[in-house]
Amino acid sequence: MKQSRQETLIYLAAWVVLFAAPLLSLYVRTVNDPTLIFNWAEVFIVWRKFALFLALFLVHNYLLAPLLVYKYRRVVYFSIVAVVIALFTVYQCTSRPERPDRRPPHERLERPDNPDRPELPGIPENLEFPGDPDFDERPLPPRFEEGHRPPLIIGEHDILAIVVLILMFGVNVGVKGYFRSRHDRQRLSELEHENLEQQLEYLRYQINPHFFMNTLNNIHALVDIDPVKAKDTIVELSKMMRFVLYEGNKQGVPLSREFDFIRHYVALMQLRFTDKVKISLDLPQMAPDRQIPPLILITFIENAFKHGVSYKHDSFITIKAVVEAGRLQFECRNTKAEQPNQEKGGVGLRNVRQRLDLLFDDNYTLRIQDEAEIYSVELEIPLT
Repeated sequence: MKQSRQETLIYLAAWVVLFAAPLLSLYVRTVNDPTLIFNWAEVFIVWRKFALFLALFLVHNYLLAPLLVYKYRRVVYFSIVAVVIALFTVYQCTSRPERPDRRPPHERLERPDNPDRPELPGIPENLEFPGDPDFDERPLPPRFEEGHRPPLIIGEHDILAIVVLILMFGVNVGVKGYFRSRHDRQRLSELEHENLEQQLEYLRYQINPHFFMNTLNNIHALVDIDPVKAKDTIVELSKMMRFVLYEGNKQGVPLSREFDFIRHYVALMQLRFTDKVKISLDLPQMAPDRQIPPLILITFIENAFKHGVSYKHDSFITIKAVVEAGRLQFECRNTKAEQPNQEKGGVGLRNVRQRLDLLFDDNYTLRIQDEAEIYSVELEIPLT
């Protein structure tokens, strides 16, 4: 997996600041103290130490960290890092500059009282000098021969350098892991969005044939009852087909267009029924400039005409929509026929529930009341 540009910029900015720090520090010191001279040698000494850390960082960033973050080879990663830290520790401890040879202070033995020695003002009486006959010098500790060093001992600066190296590796893994997780979240979101689009497309392809099947059945019935009304029905159907073909596959359509589609559908249905069926349609004449998923309401209206019309008794269908605070409140109520249509299917209501879940998750309300004589649907959804 390629390193992201943002991650690279973060590393570059951090190292630029780090290498610029000695320059800035020395500049501030020379400004505050005119007796000091800007000495590039001091800067180069610090930069040499930083260069070692930079080289180790590059090795870790491009070779070692991917083993842990991308390939999940934990054993290999920690084993190699442990070896790198051990080698760095050995180098740090063996590359310290030689200190000048310093003998420890002589330890003197008190001389016996010497009455002939003159008293010197301000000098302690028991202070001994070389050459004094009473001067007794204990043997000095043995010095190391040229080219030999004391046994390997880790000093404060060595410990600090090792801790800095470990922290640098840890921060590098943390930053790389953050960008890896962010990339995974983005990819997951893209996959979920693609899956959502595929599911919605599948549901739309199911709803459209289902809708046309019901509409053509209505036209077929009108041809036998009233051929003139059948012609008007075909005109209304052409208007609805234009909406379904050009708007039905979009994610959202203007609310006014959806309301017009419902008006055409209800007008088509009214051509088929007599005055015994009371149809009430209450939609806002001036719909706000908001969008709604296409064909999300027509399924409930289809269901009302399909199962709520009685040919023996008076029946009604009430359709109402209100827009308040950026949300659509839709209501559809109808009487129930004595012998409801027993055709197999139910694709429309099942699909509209799935679409609502996919589109709005928990941000919608659907209440369906199936009583003895009345069937009602109340839906509230957000508008975009």
